[in-house]
Amino acid sequence: MEYVTAVPHPRSEADGPARSGRRSLAVALLCGALGAAVALLATRQRWSEGTATVAGGAFPLTAKGSDVTGVPAALAIVGLAALVAVFAVRRAGRLLVSVLLALSGAGTVAAALLGASDSSALDEKAAQAAGDTSATVAGLSHTAWPYVAAVGGLLLLVAGLLALRYGRNWPAMSGRYEREGAPKARRRAPSVDPDRPEDIWKALDRGEDPTGA
Repeated sequence: MEYVTAVPHPRSEADGPARSGRRSLAVALLCGALGAAVALLATRQRWSEGTATVAGGAFPLTAKGSDVTGVPAALAIVGLAALVAVFAVRRAGRLLVSVLLALSGAGTVAAALLGASDSSALDEKAAQAAGDTSATVAGLSHTAWPYVAAVGGLLLLVAGLLALRYGRNWPAMSGRYEREGAPKARRRAPSVDPDRPEDIWKALDRGEDPTGA
C-alpha cells in the first residue's frame, strides 16, 4: 500500500518573503512619491486669509503654505531623495536612509499641523500693509490645505516604516549594476588542426590566424 505525503516544495518557503518584499516595495514607492508630490503641491496653495485695516478700509490678505512655513516642502524633498537612496545602499546604510525617510514624513505632518493655526505670516503682511508694526490680521480663517500637506507627510511616513520593516528584502541598484557590469569570461577559440583544411577555413572565417603566428 502506497502512502502519499504532502511535502512543501523547498522554493515555497522563500516565495513568501519575496512576495512580501515585492508588495511592500510597490506600496512604499507609491506612498513615497505620492506623499512628496502632495506635500509640495499643498505648500503652494493658500493656507490662510484675512483682512488688514488700511485707511479706514479692509484690505484682503492671503498667505500660501510657503509663506507660513517652509519646513513641509523641504522635508518632502528630503523624503523623496531618501526614497531613491534606499535602493542605492545596503544593510546599515539602508536602515539609516529608511529612518531618515520616516522622520521626514513625521516632520512634515508636525509642521503642517502647526501651520494650520499659524497667523504670523498674515500678521506680518498686515503690519506691512498698514504701515504699523503693531497691526494684526482681522477675520483670520484657514483652508484645508495644511491638512492635505499633513496627509502627504503621513504617506512619506508609511513609506519609511515599510522600508524599515521590509527594506532588507528589496533589491539594490548597486548589486544589479555590478551583476550587469561584471566582465564576462572570454571563450577560448577552438584549436586549429593544420592537417584539417576545414579547421583552417573556419579559422579564416573567424578572422584568426590558423598558423598561430
